[in-house]
Amino acid sequence: MPLSTTRRLRQESHFDGRQLLCYADRPADLLALFRQTIAAAPDTLALIDEQQQISYRELAEASAAVATVFNSLRLRPGDRLVLLTGNCIEFGVIALAAWRLGLVIVPLNPRNVRNEVAYVLNQCQAKALVFEEALADRTPVDGQAPSCSLVLEVRSLIARSRAAALEGSSVGASDQWYQSGEEDVAVLLYTSGTTGKPKGAMLTHLNLIHSVLHFVDTMDLHEGRERSLLAVPISHVTGLVAIWLTMVATRGTTVMIREFKAPVFLAAMVKHGVTHTIVVPAIYNLLMRDPQFADHDLQAWRIGGFGGAAMPQATISALAKALPGLGLMNAYGATETTSPVTLMPAAEQGVRLDSVGRLMPCAQLRVVDEEGHEVGCGETGELWIAGPMVVPGYWDNAEANGHEFTDGFWKSGDLGTIDAHGYVRVLDRKKDMINRGGYKVYSAEVEGVLCAHPAVLEAAVFGQSDPVLGERSRAVIVLQPGTKRAALDLKAIEATLRGHCADLMADYKVPDFFEFREQALPRNPNGKVLKRELRAITIPRH
Repeated sequence: MPLSTTRRLRQESHFDGRQLLCYADRPADLLALFRQTIAAAPDTLALIDEQQQISYRELAEASAAVATVFNSLRLRPGDRLVLLTGNCIEFGVIALAAWRLGLVIVPLNPRNVRNEVAYVLNQCQAKALVFEEALADRTPVDGQAPSCSLVLEVRSLIARSRAAALEGSSVGASDQWYQSGEEDVAVLLYTSGTTGKPKGAMLTHLNLIHSVLHFVDTMDLHEGRERSLLAVPISHVTGLVAIWLTMVATRGTTVMIREFKAPVFLAAMVKHGVTHTIVVPAIYNLLMRDPQFADHDLQAWRIGGFGGAAMPQATISALAKALPGLGLMNAYGATETTSPVTLMPAAEQGVRLDSVGRLMPCAQLRVVDEEGHEVGCGETGELWIAGPMVVPGYWDNAEANGHEFTDGFWKSGDLGTIDAHGYVRVLDRKKDMINRGGYKVYSAEVEGVLCAHPAVLEAAVFGQSDPVLGERSRAVIVLQPGTKRAALDLKAIEATLRGHCADLMADYKVPDFFEFREQALPRNPNGKVLKRELRAITIPRH
């Protein structure tokens, strides 16, 4: 049984014949969503970061000025614009400016390194890159991204746009908004897969609007009363959709912090009267461990969403005692589903710890066996997900689209069940993905980087549970024959491999632990590494 909604639903056909249950009355696109809020609440604070704040009226004016600059640089509808910034007001201004012209934004995690940024620029044939000055060393060098003809630094872009506004040449705050089609792509979010190659999930206006309305409905968000703390990257689907765009829909305020630190998080919650946030369970644990936690007045905090891992009963009990007015809600989703698929209502969170909740109003779910046949109620299978929030596919990747989408359903790679009452349980990940404090780490990508080092014969990477981050990564390495194996030499090799990984991947992808073994990795008859055996051998028992 899906979660209830007071909105009218109807069947519609989208994305070349997918039959989807949709909200009948909805904004036509993201710009319609913004325009509604700008018109109704112009003086409400839209965004607050650690340096400044901006109202919806000011956001409209600033984005119009930036759109003028983009237009003068001949950026046109459908062009891809990569955004390499942290959590800052400028992200919101630039993203809205891009959408005003029908551009596709491609947000990247600021922890990505140069070769990762260059890969995305080339894969989506981006025309422009906008970056923060502190991240200049992540931008491609000459020849790395031939399609990217415009590389713009954030502060210079904003200064140029203000000059244009003073000259009176900027696009007006209420005119010249591009009319996107619902199935037009608004955002490309890159997510890795079992091959280790990042794939650009195409988030359309239809996807984004439905995800936002799902959050508004199922979290019982109040128009004009919400303030949400953005402590996860705005470049991720949770930060972008579940927090920022959802606050736009509620005419609320998004409070941004650059990165999670318990004292900064708590201070922002109190200072701005935050009512809502969504973070990984590890953050709740870290907050409770802060020695000053009890000294903060958090009574305004009504809704605490979480996802990506289970919330320990001890944490739920401690939070209930410390913050009785806080409702915890487990949400399950992915980049490909534009975030939410299920949600656990706050009233049931403490009594259904093994479930990620019930389906969103417009979501569909199949639980299938390895042959693609639906299994019975309560039986385990792979979760296949459909609905108007599920992306139509990946950018320019026919192979992945054919492999990961069937009959309009996205194959999640998660093994789970759904019971007679509609409660979904996620039992394991079919894809070998590590969730490190909310950051997805795909073992195949890390293994490929490790095996590219001349000292490595083969490598296996997998996750192990961690009380703070949820999971940490462990790499088991077989060195090339003849490599010295004295203890001191292994420490030096480990340091070398860490540096090698750090040069080629974001820091959170670098393995937390290294194990070296002389014998070959255990494999099944088909040649697949038996990571289950490696876990049993290498992970310490406490």
